[in-house]
Amino acid sequence: MSLNVVILAAGQGKRMHSNLPKVLHSVAGKPLVQHVVDTARSLSPVKLCIVYGHGGDTVRSALPATDIAWALQEPQLGTGHAVQQALPHLASDGITLVLYGDVPLIQADTLQRLLHAAADGLAVLTVELADPSGYGRIVRDAAGRVLRIVEQKDATPEEREIREINTGIMAIPTQRLAGWLAGLSNNNAQREYYLTDVIAAAVAEGVPVVAAHPQGEWEVLGVNSKVQLAELERIQQQRIASQLLESGVGLADPARIDVRGTLQCGRDVSIDVNCVFEGKVELADAVSIGPNCVLKNVRIGTGARVAAFSHLEDAVVGPDCVIGPYARLRPGAELGPEVHIGNFVEVKNSTIAAQSKANHLAYIGDARIGERVNVGAGTITCNYDGANKHLTVIEDDAFIGSDTQLVAPVTVGRGATLGAGTTLTKDAPADSLTVSRPKQMSLANWQRPVKTPKK
Repeated sequence: MSLNVVILAAGQGKRMHSNLPKVLHSVAGKPLVQHVVDTARSLSPVKLCIVYGHGGDTVRSALPATDIAWALQEPQLGTGHAVQQALPHLASDGITLVLYGDVPLIQADTLQRLLHAAADGLAVLTVELADPSGYGRIVRDAAGRVLRIVEQKDATPEEREIREINTGIMAIPTQRLAGWLAGLSNNNAQREYYLTDVIAAAVAEGVPVVAAHPQGEWEVLGVNSKVQLAELERIQQQRIASQLLESGVGLADPARIDVRGTLQCGRDVSIDVNCVFEGKVELADAVSIGPNCVLKNVRIGTGARVAAFSHLEDAVVGPDCVIGPYARLRPGAELGPEVHIGNFVEVKNSTIAAQSKANHLAYIGDARIGERVNVGAGTITCNYDGANKHLTVIEDDAFIGSDTQLVAPVTVGRGATLGAGTTLTKDAPADSLTVSRPKQMSLANWQRPVKTPKK
């Protein structure tokens, strides 16, 4: 049976108080609508259509994939009207699944159950709430069969006592959908065409209407304000933390971790508080991440330790490295095994081979550093001439004294030593001491200047 998926994403989201379209606000580092698209794709639909409206070009540019059909809803006259705009893009048979771009946490297995329930008719996803205020209510007959959905503004006092609510997510037989949509009326409090009215149409035609239910209320929570966005963020982060704990990751406090992408962990990984993981992060066995670190698109090898307040982005860290505290690895940093990058050291677009160290106050940019190199405190690679970047090469077993400036392009030979305070503008030969600084002098009987008395 073919599957169409329609994602409604045309709303403005006035309560967000933002110029950004509501569905492009993020939960766990990903736009709300992207969560829904990813879940929809996991169901292998033959057609995937997004109905857009407010901020149309911005929404479309955020989702450039070729498997998405776009249907413009302008003006926006309700959910039923929105699905009407998608009809020309849908396969004519099978089931049409209607999802919402601002309901990001809906799970694929829940939708599979909904689709299974729709095999012989129409299925609607419902949930019972302690406080159903604001939601459409599921009206059933004495035998418990679904009769219709009534919106809060149109409900009687008795109907408002119903706790089972409509989530808006439905699986509808496609061949009947066009006819039911054509018969919708906007004779209601909001003067809109409600998709929920197809329930009553189905009942009138004798089509079975079945309710399915999510794992929990959190799956069907939508976003209409920054408050609700923050609530969903915490829910999703708690779910991620629970999954990490179940897989054996040690979290100092599950309430103080933020994963804004994917975090893959080996065995015996430990993560301290207030760490942020963005993009794709891979932590091998026995990796330790200290408190208040930010890792974005990083791969860290077995046994490596990242100390507090370190920031790593688009970098590769080898086994048994020691990073930080207060270290920064920028894009293109690649560290071999047992490398030490200490406090207030920045590495960018550079490779550092095994057992080399830069423990204090250094900048390494556009460099190729060999094995067992010691980079002294205050050392910088002067890689930028104001127009172009240039390469610094430091070969194996070199020793770079403190407060050295390496003016690229320059090479330090194998086993070379640079004296403290050297400004290197020419290649330093292997196995030699290179020093570049004025000769030390002492002036006898020199008088320090004194302040002139005020008149």
